[in-house]
Amino acid sequence: MTVELGMPQPRDGSGPGVGTSAAAPVSGRPAGMPAGLVDRYGRRATDMRLSLTDKCNLRCTYCMPAEGLEWLAKQAVMSAEEIVRIVRIGVEALGVRELRLTGGEPLVRADLLSIIAALRQAHPELPISMTTNAVGLDKKAAGLKAAGLTRINVSLDSLHEETFTKLTRRPFLDKVLAGVDAAWAAGLGPVKLNAVLMRGINDAESPALLAWALDRGYELRFIEQMPLDADHGWTRRDMITAAEIRELLSVDYVLSNDPRSRDGAPAERFEVRHRVPGTNEAIGDVLGTVGIIASVTEPFCADCRRTRVTAEGKIMSCLFSREEVDLLGLLREGASDDQLAERWQDAMWIKPKAHGMDHVGLDAPDFIQPDRSMSAIGG
Repeated sequence: MTVELGMPQPRDGSGPGVGTSAAAPVSGRPAGMPAGLVDRYGRRATDMRLSLTDKCNLRCTYCMPAEGLEWLAKQAVMSAEEIVRIVRIGVEALGVRELRLTGGEPLVRADLLSIIAALRQAHPELPISMTTNAVGLDKKAAGLKAAGLTRINVSLDSLHEETFTKLTRRPFLDKVLAGVDAAWAAGLGPVKLNAVLMRGINDAESPALLAWALDRGYELRFIEQMPLDADHGWTRRDMITAAEIRELLSVDYVLSNDPRSRDGAPAERFEVRHRVPGTNEAIGDVLGTVGIIASVTEPFCADCRRTRVTAEGKIMSCLFSREEVDLLGLLREGASDDQLAERWQDAMWIKPKAHGMDHVGLDAPDFIQPDRSMSAIGG
């Protein structure tokens, strides 16, 4: 049986792909290709995003419906041992140099600390970060650091309780802020904050959010809202663009290009200085940096270096891809490390050029939004 490509996979982990034969071909990857996760466009994936769970304790409007989603069955999700093995293959056989643990919400996984400790023991020098909503992080930050986590990314869209509750459908702002402070105190820095601006909801708060982050030494990145919501309600006209974000921030600040190399990072970084009122002149020293991730209007697909593994062990070569290749089913059949590595390479060889297609453009008439939401993919 071959892996089904271009077909949404059942959320219970059953169906095509789970029983895939180790010998079944997935792509037309030529023989004799260089080692690593190389695609048809010459890109090499070295940044691994691995989802620990699809479950989340928030219901952010740009990600999940109010009633939540149907969660994966426990047996469909990778075990701690399976996660450690897949990461080992990525690092030792395929050239992965950086690992980001994602969800859903990773903190809801009961064995999170033991997973991180096992990963750190196996890979003492590997940068291991985690994206979280920080609910409950205040109680776990010190333990995460001790287990071997390198740093934290926190989703934080507003500092106003009413706005935060409207966006997340949960009154947990105080818990998130406590988690951010605890991460900083535990040494999980640089603490990076991710904010999605929604038109007419929190876009006017952007300068104040940046001021707050700069004052505390946090690195804020604004993210264009992407068509990865479970309700499929995203529209281009409602999205706050990168150009609009820069304009909003320019009321109070002067932004200049960060001289450091972007080096494949999704965020374009800017140095931030105060603006002389009524002028375009900057005053004083650099206050810090701000990043803007413009996946929609200023895509960086040509330098994408990410490979994604969903919570049920499926390889997604692109965040917008509708093609998934099952790795976990193959592992559970008893495949060798070499066979798993080869299947992973096959999956990345068919990586689309951009936005799940072989051309750039979320505005393109042939763009089809993935069936999965961000929480089900892993950010």
